[in-house]
Formats: sequence, structure tokens, C-alpha cells
Amino acid sequence: MTAALECHELTKSFGGVPVLRGVSLSLQPGTVTALAGENGAGKSTMMKIASGQVRADSGRILIGGQPMAHADAHAAHRQGVAIVPQELAPILDMKVYENLFLGREIRTRVGLLDRRAMVREAKELLEVFGVDIDPQASMRSLAVGLRQLVEIAKNSSGGAKVLLLDEPTSAISEREVGRLYDVVNTLRDQGVAMLYTTHKMEEIRALADQVVVLRDGRLVMDRPLEEVGDDDIIEAMIGRELEDLFPDVQPAGVEPGLEVSGLQVLGSPQPVDLSVRRGEILGLAGLVGAGRTELLEAVFGVRRSTAGEVSVAGRPVRRNSPAGSIARGMALVPEDRKGAGAVLSMSVLDNGSLPRLSSFTVGGWLRQRARGRAVGEAMASVNLRSRGMSQQVGTLSGGNQQKVVLARWLTEHVDVLLLDEPTRGVDVGARSEIYRIITELAAAGMAVVMASSDMPEVLSLSHRVLVMREGGVAGELDRQALSAPHVQETVFRLAAGLETSPATAPSRAATLQEEDR
Repeated sequence: MTAALECHELTKSFGGVPVLRGVSLSLQPGTVTALAGENGAGKSTMMKIASGQVRADSGRILIGGQPMAHADAHAAHRQGVAIVPQELAPILDMKVYENLFLGREIRTRVGLLDRRAMVREAKELLEVFGVDIDPQASMRSLAVGLRQLVEIAKNSSGGAKVLLLDEPTSAISEREVGRLYDVVNTLRDQGVAMLYTTHKMEEIRALADQVVVLRDGRLVMDRPLEEVGDDDIIEAMIGRELEDLFPDVQPAGVEPGLEVSGLQVLGSPQPVDLSVRRGEILGLAGLVGAGRTELLEAVFGVRRSTAGEVSVAGRPVRRNSPAGSIARGMALVPEDRKGAGAVLSMSVLDNGSLPRLSSFTVGGWLRQRARGRAVGEAMASVNLRSRGMSQQVGTLSGGNQQKVVLARWLTEHVDVLLLDEPTRGVDVGARSEIYRIITELAAAGMAVVMASSDMPEVLSLSHRVLVMREGGVAGELDRQALSAPHVQETVFRLAAGLETSPATAPSRAATLQEEDR
């Protein structure tokens, strides 16, 4: 069978720095090939060359056995190659059907736009993918996941034989991921060859037929999925043994770090109590919508709470006051680093000084030397890889962006660190570094609360885990319970309401109270 797309010995350098080093791969019709690798491994460059957006320094590309005409995205599209980039670019002020037929509008015999025909065909096209979207709705009114499905439908409806999907689930909810899987499977059944980049092992397992791994611009794995395990893929990506991924967790201290009593988050049906000791990492697990993010934001004060008490190191914190929380030594690393964390258009230096700008200001003037020294030391402490303090954060890899969002709090002392999905959208190599940072900060005496949907992350890093459901705590698991067989099933049953009582001994807080007596 003729391959839908073949790449032979592709090389590419930027500014004299090699990005691809003789990469060869082929995509077969009706298959999904997962393209994995750390940030900077060359995945995006590979995608851009295959779609005609970037010209390779050497090598050649065949589409259906025929050479790609030249490095031109329009020419590649005419030959049957389409790409859905990670950063979508729909025209939000146009309607769905107008986006679907942009550049290939249906016209009447006299040359006028045949809007009725486009609406009708758009409806039929979306129905093929099982997507219930009004073709006359504004693109702006759609959720990000639905916009993405429209983009996929647009690219595949023009007769595409090869579809390149760059991190398609990075900005959509878990509910929308299922719809994306359905669309990918529909396209596979239609004979479309797909190259699918992702950091998530569960996506590779759910969709891929073949796995290709790039590391430092070289192809280090190209094997059928059924022949490799998760550990094989991760070790190929990071170039070292998987056992190095999670660092050892040091014993927690005994002094109080964070105390939350009867905190009633606005809109939540029940109040929450929790306590975290200095040096302790408390994990928050639960299904989507369980209230983990809402709880962290309420503790920090950016989400309104209507009752309850919060204290840091025994000192009360004024509720609903982020400034008060910061003054008491509390820091929050939000789930959405691009929307609520870093300012991507600003430099590392400016981002690094944002939370504590007043500390670097005298009479309205910035103390540039003090600011540069403090931010530089904070970024060095997390091993930030950048070209310097003046580099725009948006040009950094996802892992380094996350380091900036975390390190900017470290210009001054922090007692309590709140982490919401600390490794979302971060490659496995950078995850290892972030895990090391978290455990070192805890070992230095910080009280850490970490909400995460990544089960191995929660089980491996936490001293204790609270399982949340419907805004409240459904159960608590101590360190011993976290290492028990079938612990993931226990967490799921608590999160889903299938198990109503805590799965372990009394809570840490209750045990400490008993010891105090």
C-alpha cells in the first residue's frame, strides 16, 4: 500500500542550531501515528515541514507517492495535507458555515454567494462527525473544543488525505476530549492518515496505531503501539530510566502551615475543613467539576467564600483578599498559566516581579537592580532555561513558562504554596524538574496543596490525598493507603460517590488533635 505521507531524511536548523537531524517516517492511510517528545524535540518543526509551512534544509516529502511540489501550505493542501495547529485561528466574528467554506465558497450561477447551500452542506458535514452545532451560530459563541472540531471538519472536508493535529486537547475540557476522539476515529474509518502530537499517555493509548518519538531532533522510536509499553515511550522521550521521574518525598514536619475551617465557597453545597503541616504535600484528587480549583481559589481569595476561617502558620488571613493572602506568605500557581498565570507578551523579568511589584518600588520608581537580582535568583532556583531576563515568556517552552509562574513567587518568603494542575501541558522531561522543585520547596518547610488530574502525580508526590466530590471532601488517604494495591480504584470510587466512607484511618488533623490531648 502506498503511504499517504513519507518523509525522508529531513534536516532543519535555525540560526545554526539543528532542530531536525535526518528524520524519516511514513503515515499509512487509515491510521493514527502519535508523535511524542519533549518540548524542543522538533515536533512542531516536523509538522510545519510536512504541511508545507517551512522548507527543510535537506530531505524530501512524498504525498501519496508524489513529491511535494514545494514548501507552500496552499500547494500541500491541494495535494491533500491539512494541519490543525495548537493555536487555532478561526474568524470569530464570522458564522460557523462561513468559517467552514472560507476560501472555497459555494456560489450561484451568477457568481453570488450561495449561503443556503453552504448552510445545508455545513449541517450535513457536522452531522457526519456527530457534532450538533448550528451552522449559522457565531464562532465566538462556541466553546474552544467546538471551535476545534469545526477547524478539523473544515480541513478534512476538502478531500484531505493527511491530517496533522498539533496538541489538539491542550486547551479543551475532558468532556470535549471524548468528542474529539470520536471525530478522529471517524476520519480513520474514512481512510485519512493522521499525525497526532500529544504529551498525554492516555491519548496515545486511546487513539494511536503507531508511535514515533523524537528526542533532540532525532527519531528514537517508530514502532506499533501494541509492541511498546508506557515506560518504553517515556524513557525514549527523556533518554533516561523512568524511575528518575518522581523524586523521593521527605517526611512532613509537625508545625502548622495552613489551616482551613468551615470554608464555604460561593456556590458550593458544603463547607470544607483541611490542615496542612509545614513540609507536607497535600494532594487534591477528584473528577472534573469536583471543586478542586474552586477550593484553591477560595483559600487564596480570588474566588468568593461566604464563611469560614483561613490561617497561615497560626495567623489569620482575611477572606476574599488575595493581597492579604500574599502578605501572609501564600502563593497560587493557577491551572491556566496562559490566561491567569503568566503575561506571555511580557519578559521573564517583568513577569517575575508582578506579584510583588510594590517590594521593588520606591516613590513610584522601580528599583531595577534589586528587581533584577531577586528575579534572577528566583529563576535560577528553578533552573529556568531562557536566553535571559528580557526574553518574552510566550517564546519559552511550556515547562519553562510554568517555571516562571512558580518562581515569580520565590522572590520573597512563601509559607503556603497552592498548585492547580502544576504540570498540565508540560512534557515529561520538564515534569521531572517541576516535581523536583515541588518536593524541594516542601522539604524546605513550605506547606503545599496540589490539585491534579494526573493520578500517578498525586499518588507519588503527596503525603496525604483528599478526594473531592461536589465541592466537599469525600475521603482522605494517608501515605500508607496511597501505596496500597488498587488505590486508583479507591480514589475513583470515592470521587464518583460509589464509596461513601473514608478509605483510611482517621484524618491527619483528627490524629494530631488526639495526640495533643
